[in-house]
Amino acid sequence: MLRTALVSGLNVLPTRPTRSTRRLGYTVAGGAAGTAMVYRNDFKQLEFDLASASGPLVRLFDVETSHKIGILAAKMGFFPKETRPDPACLRTTVWGREFPNPLGVAAGFDKDAEVIEPLLALGFGFVEVGSITPLPQPGNPKPRAFRLPEHGAVINRYGFNSEGADAARDRLAAFRQKQAAAAPGSFPAGLLGVNLGKNKLSEDAAADYITGVTKLSQFADYLVINISSPNTPGLRSLQGRKELETLVKSVKQTRDGMKWSGPLGPPPLLVKIAPDLTSDDMEDIAAVALAQGVDGLIVSNTTVTRPGPIAEDPVGKETGGLSGKPLFQMATEVLRQMYTLTGGKLPIIGVGGVASGEDAYAKIRAGASLVELYSAFAYEGPKLVPRVKRELAELLERDGFACVADAVGADHKVAVLAKAK
Repeated sequence: MLRTALVSGLNVLPTRPTRSTRRLGYTVAGGAAGTAMVYRNDFKQLEFDLASASGPLVRLFDVETSHKIGILAAKMGFFPKETRPDPACLRTTVWGREFPNPLGVAAGFDKDAEVIEPLLALGFGFVEVGSITPLPQPGNPKPRAFRLPEHGAVINRYGFNSEGADAARDRLAAFRQKQAAAAPGSFPAGLLGVNLGKNKLSEDAAADYITGVTKLSQFADYLVINISSPNTPGLRSLQGRKELETLVKSVKQTRDGMKWSGPLGPPPLLVKIAPDLTSDDMEDIAAVALAQGVDGLIVSNTTVTRPGPIAEDPVGKETGGLSGKPLFQMATEVLRQMYTLTGGKLPIIGVGGVASGEDAYAKIRAGASLVELYSAFAYEGPKLVPRVKRELAELLERDGFACVADAVGADHKVAVLAKAK
């Protein structure tokens, strides 16, 4: 009872017993996409299902308390550990770095780099921690996060609540030390992204991001400049052409001026953008990213709009950023446009409304090399992870793609072929 109660700090939805919880067994199916793993009826899947089964209990608490329970569950070792291998078709290489699969945890879940290892052990291909600010700050007044369960959505106005870069540095160093000391194959595979933010009262945004790079970049497989949260006053103005150009130049100069050893060099630098952008905004961001040598984009952050029925929901009137299913179409369309504007030259991490393998596949076909999720994980719990990977592998195989990389931007190629005819 304690195990399932703590794990369901992810705010999971109630689930019914499925065939996989009644019948046991494990099958592996081969196909054109390589080894298409089918998580079917085995003890390990039962463990994931049970870990996600007590949502109603934890959802008696508010969103933020539930989230803290989830972090505590991970710290105490109550998350299940994936031991089944990912299908070969899900392995992918981006920025010269090998990801066991393209599914990651978006920034916001592990704000202070507390539970990287348990999240990787769940089977995620990568974990992005943060946003981490240079100095500790409490964030906005509570309550500041709200569920819209009938819409599979969440509204938050956390405001970069963070324990600060020094606390994160200590945890990241400990994580890397443990990883380095582990026997081969005993530590969960997967990569680490570090998402950087600015302090609310800081008047020099560039200095804040430079501090983050100086203190944390040595631990990161990739770095993110988050300039798109709607909950820090003035932050989104950094997406303007001149502001972004100045910021990227300063941050890149700092990163490149540090000492880097090994064949991979410094961590790639990504910019996380908002979904609430005009066509001119997107063109400016694409132009700066290409001209200044940004290594990639994350598309997108939460939205301040209230699409469809969200506007009619009383909770929808709360201020803050909307995430979850209602964001999917908007974020995916911005992703599609950014892929076109950058000519497919910059790897993109697609995030916003991903709740299934089909959603992840749509992001990839629209131009994403990697995909992140958060809100659906909060609602469905650990069992979501193997399901999304299984569904994605099946879709790749169905359409004849040998690997994720072959499917990136596939919709654009289809459109070009159609136009040529």
